[in-house]
Amino acid sequence: MDSWLLPLLQGPWALLALFGSAFLSATILPGNSELALATLVHWVPAQLWPGVAVATFGNTLGSLTSYWLGGRLAAHPDGRATVWLRRWGSPVLLLSWLPLIGDGFCLAAGWARLPIIHCAAYIFVGKLLRYLLIVAPFFYLGAI
Repeated sequence: MDSWLLPLLQGPWALLALFGSAFLSATILPGNSELALATLVHWVPAQLWPGVAVATFGNTLGSLTSYWLGGRLAAHPDGRATVWLRRWGSPVLLLSWLPLIGDGFCLAAGWARLPIIHCAAYIFVGKLLRYLLIVAPFFYLGAI
């Protein structure tokens, strides 16, 4: 690795950049937080747990932004999506990490006016599990 890059990855700027990437990745904007986290952990293994925490928090806040935007839309109590979300409820948001469709789940949850506390909890758990799966190979390959 280039000598100028390692100090950047070891400092707080790396975690700030990871937060930004994770936040944007949870919206319809591009952000590749998985690659950012894997790169950070590969080059600076000591940043594994702070990286997982920052990525999870940033990605959860990005999804809650989509939830908030959905809540600003006019509610349609008889719409198929609303009926479907109310039937399955907040646990659907465990899948909020899925590309493209996960953003729609968060937006629809806000639109259906599902309780934000339940939504935030399921979003957080889903995102955390995804990031733990991303860093798991570093344990099994002996990188950490």
